[in-house]
Amino acid sequence: MSGATTSPLAEQLTVRLTKCFRGESGSLFTLDVELAVAAGFTILFGASGAGKTTLLDCIAGLQTPDEGTIAVGQALLFDSESRVNLPSRRRAVAYLLQSLALFPHMTVEQNVQYGLAALNQRDRDARSGEVLESFRIAALVERRPSEISAGERQRVALARALVTRPRVLLLDEPLTALDAVTKARILDDLRAWNRRHRIPILYVTHDREEVFALGESAIVLEEGHILARGSPHEVLHRPQSETVAQLAGFENIFDGSVTGSHPEYGTMTCRIAGSTLDLEVPLVRVNSSLPLRVGIRAGDILLASSKPQGLSARNVLDGTIASLEQRDMKVIAIVTCGPDFEVHLTLGARESLQLKPGARVWLVVKTYSCHVLQ
Repeated sequence: MSGATTSPLAEQLTVRLTKCFRGESGSLFTLDVELAVAAGFTILFGASGAGKTTLLDCIAGLQTPDEGTIAVGQALLFDSESRVNLPSRRRAVAYLLQSLALFPHMTVEQNVQYGLAALNQRDRDARSGEVLESFRIAALVERRPSEISAGERQRVALARALVTRPRVLLLDEPLTALDAVTKARILDDLRAWNRRHRIPILYVTHDREEVFALGESAIVLEEGHILARGSPHEVLHRPQSETVAQLAGFENIFDGSVTGSHPEYGTMTCRIAGSTLDLEVPLVRVNSSLPLRVGIRAGDILLASSKPQGLSARNVLDGTIASLEQRDMKVIAIVTCGPDFEVHLTLGARESLQLKPGARVWLVVKTYSCHVLQ
């Protein structure tokens, strides 16, 4: 779906559009976004049905926005006012989905050269040779997709998308099925390729590790609207809304209310709803007319088998282990302290503390591990 034959110089993708779409729940939403994607990786993050794929489809020309503009640099791809709507083949936008759609009867080299029919054979060979080397698949040129591994097929699909030198690359979770090591190696090669070519890459993922490993910027979509944007650290480490907190992996989210403010210490006290439990949290400006919640990552909670003394952490909570569950090399503990807290432990911690359901424990939570959400 790419048509460019020259490499751009760090052009920016700009999008302003509205598009009515149906989410996974069947409800109708309006995709209403305005964004600018610079050269490099921008992560598009959000729950299923938020509008991520609809946005990519509009940029690629597979769906038509109801109104708005889409441009790469000074080149208009779509403009509702002037009735510009370039077909996909002329947009110079490469789009790679989970289904790689490699031609099973063609060799690796033939798959990669498929979009270069307008070039003579010498130029096709030179262009494909360069990208085959970049993605470490030059030795596979005579093989067919069924004769190579899943990771190698992903590399072939990327090479085929990039050999045409697109101005924009759209990636809709293309690496989901791969193991972490294979995925990391492919992404390293893609990063190296883009350091040379400098195009905007819009990357859809549900994987928080990919957000931090790849993203120079992150955008969170919810029901067709941009909920948050900024660096991955800004968006996910200090979320401002419950939706972003859930996407960012905050396993513990509690209703609460402010019962005290301590500006001299930069903290305030929140009472967890339905309990007598108070937590010290960072002092933030909140709207008292809106619901307030406190989010805490399960991995940010320490657990002790005897009451700790002399800690800098301000929240030490007395509780009882309700359950322990091992998932791979991680232990998930549910601890009742009034509300239930989820705590993540190593196998070694479980053994050394001799933890079992019914045991009395203490949770230790630093003030700045508590995130106030509205």
